Amino acid sequence: MMASPAIEPPVAGTTTAADPTIIEIDPELVPGDNDSSLGDFSDELNSFTTSLSPSVTNYPLENGRRYHAFRPGVYVLPNDEAELDRLDMTHFMLKKVIGDKLHLAPLPDTIKRVLDCGTGTGIWAIEMGEAHPAAEVLGNDFSPTQPTWVPPNVKFEVDDLESAWTYTAPFDFIFGRYLCCAIQDWPKLIKNAFNNTTPGGFIEFQDWNLKYHSEDGSLTEQHEVARWDQIIIDLSSQNGREPNPGPLLEGWMKDAGFINVVAKRHKLPIGPWAKDPKQKEIGLFNLCQIIDGLEGFSFRLMTQILKWSPEEVEVLCGKVRTELKSKGLHALLDFWVCYGQKPE
Repeated sequence: MMASPAIEPPVAGTTTAADPTIIEIDPELVPGDNDSSLGDFSDELNSFTTSLSPSVTNYPLENGRRYHAFRPGVYVLPNDEAELDRLDMTHFMLKKVIGDKLHLAPLPDTIKRVLDCGTGTGIWAIEMGEAHPAAEVLGNDFSPTQPTWVPPNVKFEVDDLESAWTYTAPFDFIFGRYLCCAIQDWPKLIKNAFNNTTPGGFIEFQDWNLKYHSEDGSLTEQHEVARWDQIIIDLSSQNGREPNPGPLLEGWMKDAGFINVVAKRHKLPIGPWAKDPKQKEIGLFNLCQIIDGLEGFSFRLMTQILKWSPEEVEVLCGKVRTELKSKGLHALLDFWVCYGQKPE
């Protein structure tokens, strides 16, 4: 079993833009001198999930979860209904994070071709197609889990992003989101995007730094949350997939030849502990999607690489779930948005 990690805030590096603002904690959730416990967010979480997620049926193939069949084993997360619901929830959260927008790249209204890399449930591609009815939007993914009833300008295909790109025409906008732990060669992917972007066109990738941290010291190396998080990061690295691509996107884009590169770091609370109403809502979304995804994040990596039993994974996830719902834990997760333009 791995040693508990030291928790340090991520380094912003040389990004074009960053958010240095400290997220203020709701004063009602600051423990007093005589407080031994603040309880947890169970009531808020139960109410939130009841309003968001209907009952779902899993189709067990491995540890009670269903996984993709195309190039099996390359992607470690499941593709069952529970995971698809979580991805849709995460989509709405990430839109809210960047101002209820689908992207930050300054696209002209005249774009004609759009590619959504690793489209997942297809929800981003569908909304992009609705926002740009004159554009052709293509989404690709390992799994054909996207809906069939979509706008006429939206299409989906099963494909591996890291295989050779054989598109017959370039794209005005190439987009990718939440590809952490899935890509083996990020510089190659970004270079493929450069080669398949029209001159003057844009790419944008939005992704995580999975290293949890806190600004008030409430998350420490003694927490099971910190230990679990470091295990996921280490195992994904052992699996050859970058777990923290967010802060690296800017460098990859510049190295590939993109100009006017802009990177933005967003700090997302885990739980509704922030004072600001928007951050409080984002934190509740974030807590919900992480708790819903705990086993999915963990099963394949821990059972296949660490050789843990499913029961051992479930025990650790149970401890992490309990800590995450604690009102005294003010953890944060960084989400990066980076876009760049291909020279004319």
